[in-house]
Amino acid sequence: MPAPLDQCQCRIIHEEKVQRARQSLLSGEETDRLALFFKAFADPTRLKMLWSLLQEEMCVCDLAALLGVSESAVSHQLRLLRQAALVTNRREGPVLYYRLADDHVRQLVELALEHIEE
Repeated sequence: MPAPLDQCQCRIIHEEKVQRARQSLLSGEETDRLALFFKAFADPTRLKMLWSLLQEEMCVCDLAALLGVSESAVSHQLRLLRQAALVTNRREGPVLYYRLADDHVRQLVELALEHIEE
């Protein structure tokens, strides 16, 4: 039976490549943090929130009205985005406004969109 198209047709381990890759691997903590970071992008609601926050800062009420979901659901998603260091907030009286954590987040979202539209 022929090898699947996504596998080598023979079994050869290139030890020097494996060794170089092993030396450059991220630490377990770095891998976990990076996985959490990308996991935050893996939800359509969170992506809509990030895209909206690209335009301007918004409060939980604004985002809930925009997305047609409960404020509780928005708060939960914002908590995950905050834990992944993608958004930050500021309080103005009783209102808590959210915005992107920094310009890197903006660049990542825009670059990802550019990539999938190619």
